[in-house]
Amino acid sequence: MTLPDFDPLPLTVSDLSLERGGIPLISGLSLRVEAGEALVLLGRNGVGKTTFLRALSGVLRPASGDIRYGDVPAIEAAPAVCAFLGHDNALKPDESPRQSLAFWSKLSGMTANVPGAMAAMGLKALADRPSRRLSQGQKRRAALARILVQNRPVWLLDEPAAPLDADGREKLSLAVTAHLGRGGLVVAATHQALDWPDARIQELTR
Repeated sequence: MTLPDFDPLPLTVSDLSLERGGIPLISGLSLRVEAGEALVLLGRNGVGKTTFLRALSGVLRPASGDIRYGDVPAIEAAPAVCAFLGHDNALKPDESPRQSLAFWSKLSGMTANVPGAMAAMGLKALADRPSRRLSQGQKRRAALARILVQNRPVWLLDEPAAPLDADGREKLSLAVTAHLGRGGLVVAATHQALDWPDARIQELTR
């Protein structure tokens, strides 16, 4: 099953300032991510990488500044265009990867390729195993497969490769490359090199 390309949808961040608990984290940040591009956010703990991703996902209002997908403010556009991967893999203990992906496919309301997503993340042999019997790396693969089946043009990934082995990291890289090839865009926060071809690096500092 081949999914169609996405309509071009750039991300524009203008003079953005973010706070957490009244403490300033990011101030005056401006950037643009084009369709077909990956942006990797680097920075020490507490610098605001996760807070920035939450703002991009529309769940956190900026202290000031503007975030837009195309011409639409993130607070309005994000629910329909963003797939968010946080630290939590969002798997129920007795739920298998196949069951989880079927649920997210239905919830997304978009065309999905569940078998393709499982194959892309190397889950074929684990498809019906309860998540409580999966390793941390296997759970992360299942969570990444969820991002694939949501079939959204924007991926927001928080430490996507943290528990993955070399094979899992390679599969993630291939999935990102395929997503960008369809005209999607990716913003990822990480403490470790992701080695994604042609990814742009943004250092966040305070």
